[in-house]
Amino acid sequence: MNRRKFLQSSFTASALAGVSLPVSTRAADAGEKIQQELYELRAYRLKPESDGAMLHRFLEKAAIPAWNRIGCNPVGVFTEMEPKDGPAVFVLAPHPSMSAFVQSTARIHADKAFLADGAEYLEVPKSSPAFLRIDSWLLLAFSGMPKLRQPAYSKNRTTRIFELRTYESHSESKAVKKVEMFNAGEIEVMQDVGLGPIFFGQALSGPSLPHLAYMLSAEDRDSHKKHFSAFGGHPTWKKLAADPQYKDTVSKITGRFLSPTAYSQI
Repeated sequence: MNRRKFLQSSFTASALAGVSLPVSTRAADAGEKIQQELYELRAYRLKPESDGAMLHRFLEKAAIPAWNRIGCNPVGVFTEMEPKDGPAVFVLAPHPSMSAFVQSTARIHADKAFLADGAEYLEVPKSSPAFLRIDSWLLLAFSGMPKLRQPAYSKNRTTRIFELRTYESHSESKAVKKVEMFNAGEIEVMQDVGLGPIFFGQALSGPSLPHLAYMLSAEDRDSHKKHFSAFGGHPTWKKLAADPQYKDTVSKITGRFLSPTAYSQI
């Protein structure tokens, strides 16, 4: 085994250590075996006075086309409606496998079109950076929904809003149990009541571990509220919530309402 393959396999093994991969719901019932995607979720933190114009030009003209060329598709770009931690641009990029994620940075930085189209951003002087910092999380798709999904309004890029929700847990075992709870029926309920889930992911790396994150969608805030109300009254959800094995699985919930940029593919 050459050094590159050894490093990639070692990284994969260490990243997945302790990660629960429960049997998927509908996919398993149908006898299908679908490989779980990985998601890189980025938050580009901006100065309070910045409009992020350079960053947006880079993402639209250089980064997204380059990601698409290596198989990251669709890529979502969002701004927070009511920023909790200052202005930021959130980017969601799906990767088909761990090896694809590991190779992604080197591949796009070897892309001549990416380097040319992104020159303004990539070669920005130290005195006027395009961002303050980039926070990044790597997430493994849940087996109950192993690939990103898009409702019609998301695919057609019509009027839509998104909610990014993060569930932190006080212990690693409880974090695993919460993932199991989603796979045991919670995902299906969200789909059935119209919450329009985009992805579910168990965090493998990044700040505030252990946690999971997922994204919901709707045509507008009122529709989203209506769908969540239906979720709370669903008998399957009530049964899961009353199951003692899922008690105290979440210690903190953070929700962010996001608006897609005009060029977002989600």
